[in-house]
Amino acid sequence: MAGYRTKHILAWTTAELLDLISIWGEESVQSQLRLTRRNRDTYGQISRGLCEKGYDQDTQQCRAKIKELRQAYHKAWEANHHSGGAPKTCCLYKELNAILGGDPTSLADSPVDTSEAAERG
Repeated sequence: MAGYRTKHILAWTTAELLDLISIWGEESVQSQLRLTRRNRDTYGQISRGLCEKGYDQDTQQCRAKIKELRQAYHKAWEANHHSGGAPKTCCLYKELNAILGGDPTSLADSPVDTSEAAERG
């Protein structure tokens, strides 16, 4: 268990996050996630996609990071939709909004350039 926890808490780079979001945002992945509540295979597909790009995140790490990103996005979204507060954002809000905000344009249609993102982060 200690090995899992150590590996689990490693920070993700901006490039890794952008690639994760890009794969997660693909219409085929989104469709699979909408169709079933048991989606371990879908998170495995996301993990394999990251492995193909040279990253070393397993299925559980991908699921946990997506959950974390989803929660951060929703927290920022809620804060922005209550009057009187200063605008809030979260890491990669714009990219997450394409998936979680109901934006009809898919990230798969506009791939993320991770080299540009790596310069930002």
